[in-house]
Amino acid sequence: MTGITATVQMFFSDRLAKQRQASGHTVAAYRDTLRLLFAFVQSTTGKLPSHLDWSDLDQGVISAFLDHLETTRNNSARTRNARLGALRSLFRYAALQHPEHADVIARVLAIPPKRFDKATVSYLTAEEVDALLAAPDLTTWEGRRDHAWLMLCIQTGLRVSELTGLNCADISCGTGSNVRCHGKGRKDRAIPLTAATEAAVRYWLRERAGLPTDPLFCTRTGRRLTRDAIEHRLIAHHAAAALTCGTLQSKKLSPHTLRHTTAMTLLHAGVDTTVIALWLGHADTRSTDPYIHADMTIKERALAKTTPVSSPPGRYRPADSLLSFLEGL
Repeated sequence: MTGITATVQMFFSDRLAKQRQASGHTVAAYRDTLRLLFAFVQSTTGKLPSHLDWSDLDQGVISAFLDHLETTRNNSARTRNARLGALRSLFRYAALQHPEHADVIARVLAIPPKRFDKATVSYLTAEEVDALLAAPDLTTWEGRRDHAWLMLCIQTGLRVSELTGLNCADISCGTGSNVRCHGKGRKDRAIPLTAATEAAVRYWLRERAGLPTDPLFCTRTGRRLTRDAIEHRLIAHHAAAALTCGTLQSKKLSPHTLRHTTAMTLLHAGVDTTVIALWLGHADTRSTDPYIHADMTIKERALAKTTPVSSPPGRYRPADSLLSFLEGL
């Protein structure tokens, strides 16, 4: 067993599990990053992962791996930076365990994240929401299930991990109806439900007939719906809704788009961004700023309050012939 093997094992069992008490999603993301890295190093050097040492993971190798993610695996710069963040966490831990490799580790930690363009937030209009909600076939068991989680997502803005983690007991119906979820950063929050959403979910709960600890949204065999299953069903409903709503054909739809739709609906209704941040479970109100940039109505109201420019249209025409010649070059 090499030093890197023991350190990686301690990183997961001690650093992440005991010291940081990292969530399962974080552990899985770090695990996948290291699996990709070790597979890349083995394919380029021929060394087995268990035979690697820290000198085999220098700045050049890590940089080549990050380039491989973008060029070969077609990962985005955002994904590349997330993988780099996982490696930085490991190397910071390794710096405490292996001071003899401090120079190699320092050069890896100095690799900067890659800058990337931030696209405007994509969301659904009211007409597109209606078309999407009408897409599931309510005569089937899967259609009624999908209609319920679509209603819940669009109204509450749940993350897909929060949606798939819901149990039957997390829904409270009646007066003060709400959904309780365990969100990102180990934050629990409760989100009120509208009458329409409560009715759809209550109808599904009766048909689901599960125990309080059973998953709220499941397969026919009772297994919890996964992220991939949610994305697969959403793609199918997107295609069906695009047949009746043409604007959906040009939009790329993902579970996070439904979360954006919730935020934009609240913003258009005049809800303060602080309340929207609490609604969505954001750790900082700055995470809500992209929705403000995407809201054209706010900019249009600001434009209406300004004084229009009264300068007459036209092009500058120099009076002198020599200036006219130079202007025409």
